[in-house]
Amino acid sequence: MASSPSSASIQIRCQGVLFDMDGILVSSLESVERSWTRWALARGVDPELACKTAHGCRAVDTFAKLRPDLDPEVELKFIEDTEVEDNEGLTVLPGVLNLLAALPASRWTVVTSATERLARARMAAGGVPAPSRLITAEFVTRGKPHPEPFLAGAALLGFAPSECVVFEDSSSGAQAGRAAGCIVVATTFSHPIESLAAANYLVEDLAGITVECTSEGILLNLTQPIPVA
Repeated sequence: MASSPSSASIQIRCQGVLFDMDGILVSSLESVERSWTRWALARGVDPELACKTAHGCRAVDTFAKLRPDLDPEVELKFIEDTEVEDNEGLTVLPGVLNLLAALPASRWTVVTSATERLARARMAAGGVPAPSRLITAEFVTRGKPHPEPFLAGAALLGFAPSECVVFEDSSSGAQAGRAAGCIVVATTFSHPIESLAAANYLVEDLAGITVECTSEGILLNLTQPIPVA
């Protein structure tokens, strides 16, 4: 449920918050692209295509699209080991720590296409507090853009998808959140705005978001929303 108290702000009332990780909590774009470029060159795949395909999707789904002839378990170990070891330039993104600190621990979790090992390694490297339970690649049979990851995230928190807000940065993630029935807020600094058509709201990053906890739930204030075309 959302309201617009002024043209410069939007308020969204919800019960739970579901965060993507890469591009939302931590800046890992360079690590992702270096790692997938290395995989692509080793497997005879165009690096640009590999990076584009991998963004916002599970590694196993990327292998299925680009090299379905290969053993996915072998390939997953290759790319997971590569990404876990590559933390160069990885940092927490603006507004993240303040936003997480303002949210009750029981009201938010992470829903990522990364494996749990990689997700926890990246959050630790970025100084981001990890929830005790999160939804990662291993916990779903169908990854983003299918709604299953966010349906699982909402269930993990104990709320209906319609009571949850999703923060995403990729097209596949925004599509998944919208298909799950969540309210989707997408950030625009890492991907073109035109690729985020599934989002309900757009913001540059999480720095312009504040939180109020009330008896009715959580009130998210988007202080600098970008108009949705």
